[in-house]
Amino acid sequence: MAASSACRAGEGEKRESASRRWLRATMSLCVRRALCHTAMRSARPAMAMARKTTANKRLMLGVRSTRQDRARNLGGAPAGRRAGSGAGLVMRPPITRELEAVGQERPLPARWRALGPRCILRRPVPEPLDSLRDALADRYTVERELGRGGMATVFLAEDRKHGRPVAIKVLHSELAAALGAERFLREIEIAARLQHPHILPLYDSGSAAGFLYYVMPYVEGESLRDRLTREKQLSLEDTLRVANEVAGALAYAHSHAVVHRDIKPENIMLSGGTAVVADFGIARAVTAAGEGHHLTQTGTLIGTPAYMSPEQASGSGEVDGRSDEYSLACVVYEMLVGEPPFTGPTAQAIIARHSLDLVSPPSIVRASIPDAVEGAILRALSKVPADRYPTTALFAEALNRPSAATGAYRRATLERGLKRPSSVVWRLLPVAAVVAVLGGYFVIRSARAGRGVATSGLDPKHIAVLYFDDLSRDHSLGYLADGLTEALIDALRQVPTLTVASKNGVGLYRSSAVRLDSVARALNVGTIVAGSVDGVGGRYRVSVNLIDGASGADLGKRASFEQPIGAVLAIRDSLTRRAVEFLRVRLGEELRVREERAGTQSVAAWSLVQQGERTRKDAEARLQKDEVDAAFAAFARADSLLALAEAADPAWVEPIVQRGWIAHRRARLTSDRKRAAPWLDLALGHAERALRLSPGYPRALELRGTARYTEWLLELSADPATQATLLTGARQDLEAATQADPSLAGAFSTLSHLYYQTEDVAAAVLAARKAYEEDAYLTVATDVLWRLFIGSYDLEQFGQATRWCQEGVARFPRYYRFAECRLWLMTTDAAQPDVGEAWRLYAEIDTATPAPAKPFEMHRAGMIVGAILARAGLADSARHVLFAARAAARLDPQRDLVALEAFARIGSSSWNAKRRRGTVSAAFAQRRCCDATGSVVRAVGVAP
Repeated sequence: MAASSACRAGEGEKRESASRRWLRATMSLCVRRALCHTAMRSARPAMAMARKTTANKRLMLGVRSTRQDRARNLGGAPAGRRAGSGAGLVMRPPITRELEAVGQERPLPARWRALGPRCILRRPVPEPLDSLRDALADRYTVERELGRGGMATVFLAEDRKHGRPVAIKVLHSELAAALGAERFLREIEIAARLQHPHILPLYDSGSAAGFLYYVMPYVEGESLRDRLTREKQLSLEDTLRVANEVAGALAYAHSHAVVHRDIKPENIMLSGGTAVVADFGIARAVTAAGEGHHLTQTGTLIGTPAYMSPEQASGSGEVDGRSDEYSLACVVYEMLVGEPPFTGPTAQAIIARHSLDLVSPPSIVRASIPDAVEGAILRALSKVPADRYPTTALFAEALNRPSAATGAYRRATLERGLKRPSSVVWRLLPVAAVVAVLGGYFVIRSARAGRGVATSGLDPKHIAVLYFDDLSRDHSLGYLADGLTEALIDALRQVPTLTVASKNGVGLYRSSAVRLDSVARALNVGTIVAGSVDGVGGRYRVSVNLIDGASGADLGKRASFEQPIGAVLAIRDSLTRRAVEFLRVRLGEELRVREERAGTQSVAAWSLVQQGERTRKDAEARLQKDEVDAAFAAFARADSLLALAEAADPAWVEPIVQRGWIAHRRARLTSDRKRAAPWLDLALGHAERALRLSPGYPRALELRGTARYTEWLLELSADPATQATLLTGARQDLEAATQADPSLAGAFSTLSHLYYQTEDVAAAVLAARKAYEEDAYLTVATDVLWRLFIGSYDLEQFGQATRWCQEGVARFPRYYRFAECRLWLMTTDAAQPDVGEAWRLYAEIDTATPAPAKPFEMHRAGMIVGAILARAGLADSARHVLFAARAAARLDPQRDLVALEAFARIGSSSWNAKRRRGTVSAAFAQRRCCDATGSVVRAVGVAP
């Protein structure tokens, strides 16, 4: 019997063979080892197979170390091997016993470097299906998983009270964590009130054991997607019938102020000869419940790119029924033509085409389409909502009762869209293609379009305060210029209606020759604040002006003022007031800046803090040049300046906190754990003093939480109770800091790392997204992006994993990990195993990897390439590459490459399945398979 749930993804895709399930489980496992992050969830499919036999054992593995550890442990290449070159794959005798023999268990190595990833022994966690069964056992008998969508997983179940089959849809854990239960369930009640013959009703909804779920009828029949997959195109009669029924459902919902937001063939069920719209109001509930969480900007874009209106893709809050009309027109277009109006290789490209490209008239593909039908479709696909039909009912009427206006609209569209381009236009077509791709990128990242948004797309309310220029003759006022700049950034970031670029972001353009309009586009800001500081005859002169981001033109808003040298605080306050006045005129609205919570009235203390911060930045710059001794000396000078500031104003908390951060930084730079301990004690002491002065001060909480977490990572105490206390305290401090000040991107980043350690992957990804949203220019931005990639991979959200990998490639093209992530994606169904591209990426990793890490990294890259070859069915080539990528214990002390080879062998169907599983069993039992950059392997069931 052909049956489908309300949004099933197809049962066939879920019926994997045992070996395929093993491949998926081990693939996830090995990738987690290969990435610089921790605490991933268990390989659930493998565990499910393990439960089927009492002969199986759960093999739990914990290994931890970092890339820096590996570099220190290398010492040099083994004799007879080439080190540090791209030809890191050297033939050597087989080490079959490392893969097959079960040897004596190795002790767990100690954790290393602060904030370095860590792996620990964990107990297995139950499968979500089992947890869901337990949570809903009193009301529903959950039978099996039916499919997965972009927001949820759907399960087949029986309603125990009414004895009927139902489909239970469970939101993905990451999305549920972002939304929260109370508001989501409140919003979904509105959708549950919809009663219409062409709307699939909601039976129930709730929250249980951490699951957010809702219940729908289990529909007998098929989805429109199933039929289109089978038939490609529908007859005109069937197309119009489906369109009319769906339009009627939409019109009814719109009359109740409910917008679907995700109309697509998968959500249109065909049952008993009629069309029924599923998931009605779910996207609305997610969107409404997600307000304040910036879901669109953090990656959870509500809707499906192929059917999404331009205004919905842009993240605009002004989405009404005309957005559903656009989506329905896309579906009607596909029913007639065989594919949606816009397709592309990526979601970004598709969204860009929706926003920029003209629609190809469907009659080009299918000449039998009547003019009136085509005209109605083209009008409903207008880029601007005002150009579409006011309601879906009118759209349906136009499809069925043509009028002269419809035909005229079609002719006008054809004249505009199909006129032969001039020679100039032909020459510009390649440029247009580039613009289309870039347009997709900016459509996704753009914030809500306010009334003041310029035609360029840059919002004047998005502001960058560039670091002020030091115009003094001896350039001795750099500290003052920096201090005034950062004070103004901090003040403007407190204004709710403004979005202000972070200090890290504008710091990239300090003393830069880049054109200001280019800076504005890079930072996505519509207004730039620039200024300068100079010393004139015992007085400070400060100038400030506003610049239009789109054009780089001066807006004519300039001010200069002077104050005696001893009045720097008055300068700071005057600068803030003057900048706010200028912005008020530009934006046409009232702006209020809150007073600083932990300020000082001491000119000496404020000036010393600015000098200390400037000196700390100099220390970091020297570290980048490998001038370690000079950097440590600069850190010492910065601490001395901050100590003087503390003495000048003992009640001011800021110099104490900054001294704590310097101590923590020196602890992280220390190669010996014992030598790091005193610095961490000093950092904790500064944090405690700051919190005594200002209880609940967010930056002090962040400092204490980070220092506690670092101490836990370094395992400075052998007492388990002490370690547990450190971890709990760190989490509580960091959570309190981010709740008190949601702009603390660094605290979110550290908290994300901590969540990985404690196996809460969904929370880890959410925290990483918040860190990236608050400050995409964090000094650890590469780590945050990498964590987003591996977290998405581990949650099996391969679309998101692809997105974060692409983001990393775009921003950090020379960082070798973002070449590696593209290799890992080829081990999933998200990408095809392109052998030529795999070897090109291998060469890219060879070029980009730092010399100390290259010997190991090239062997690992070779193992990944071997896995891709195996997946591509090139078994012989895979064997040769894997054999060459093996390494001796000296180079691979944790036997990470053994795990990768086992993973690659599992990926090839040409090897005996039982032997492959035994290979992994042996590697696990010997504690020999975890990447030297570390991650938790929690529990893996191995079938005989």
